[in-house]
Amino acid sequence: MTRSAVLPSTLWFTRCPVPTATGIAADRHWLSEEFAPDGIAVRSLQDAGPDADRAAHYTHALPGLFREGGNVPALWARSRGGRTRLVGLTWIEERQAVLVAPGSGTRGAEALRGLRLAVPSHPLAIDFWRAMALRGFEGVLGSAGLTLDDAALVDVPAGAYDGQWAAELDALRRGDVDVVYVKGALAVEAARRAGAEVAVELDELPDRRFRVNNGTPRPITVHQQLLDDHPGLVDRFLAVLLRAADWATGQPAEVDRILGAETGAGAEGVVGAYRPGTHLSLHPDLSAERLGLLAAQETALRAHGFLPEPVDIAAWADPEPLRRAAALARLHPVPTSIPEPRGPQSP
Repeated sequence: MTRSAVLPSTLWFTRCPVPTATGIAADRHWLSEEFAPDGIAVRSLQDAGPDADRAAHYTHALPGLFREGGNVPALWARSRGGRTRLVGLTWIEERQAVLVAPGSGTRGAEALRGLRLAVPSHPLAIDFWRAMALRGFEGVLGSAGLTLDDAALVDVPAGAYDGQWAAELDALRRGDVDVVYVKGALAVEAARRAGAEVAVELDELPDRRFRVNNGTPRPITVHQQLLDDHPGLVDRFLAVLLRAADWATGQPAEVDRILGAETGAGAEGVVGAYRPGTHLSLHPDLSAERLGLLAAQETALRAHGFLPEPVDIAAWADPEPLRRAAALARLHPVPTSIPEPRGPQSP
């Protein structure tokens, strides 16, 4: 392992528009405050200008980058040889559901047998939307002892559409498909606008194995070079995330506000997608259960052709940074007051 005496001028972070401790910490400006005494700027990949390598959200090719986001791109990057390490996993329910046309009467997982399932196709290097739909349908069918072979998969070209789930919901409206998979706050609003009805709520499936998807579990990854050269910076970054998750446990209303800003959804979408208690579930860990669920996701993604090479989850995970971060977090009290919101993290 190497160590560099020269600190980086910038640390980058990127997160998906979902509940994350990174999003909480960014809203509170605790990341920039943590590293300002070192002369290190902390920049959000989403909020930065044209100089930023936005593709790094998927490739994780930026050495100073922390990523808290969906596991499909994270596994894909590692599978392609990306020098990343898995340093945390969260599990946050985001209302996964399968929708049917108004008045169809289709209810329950068993009722999907023989139906046409919408599988979107996007012109992306890693089509995580397609992966989510396949895994969502697999989970629902699996809960009834069925497989994808018990239904008909219908490709839905989505490149010409704006908005999440727009292509699939349009195909449902036209009668080209019978069932659409959706997830998250914007999906709640899109389904309402389309008048679609819920056939199965995946969040209500008691076995977590059937709810494994892009965001469950959700990884926190860091570039190997940063971890090798500056492990202390990685520990401190993770400690800020742990303190943000601690703070969130006592601030459900503030977490809802931040979720609205992060997801771009209104209050109805946030309330519909994230159940009471979401503010209690932002802490990452590397428990055997979460690692096992991620390993199941890796196996399924590889079987569907999304991963060019296997990913050894146990070898990818490094529990030491989070262990050290937890010790650091215990040395600093969680802020109890709520300062006035200051807007997004400065680029």
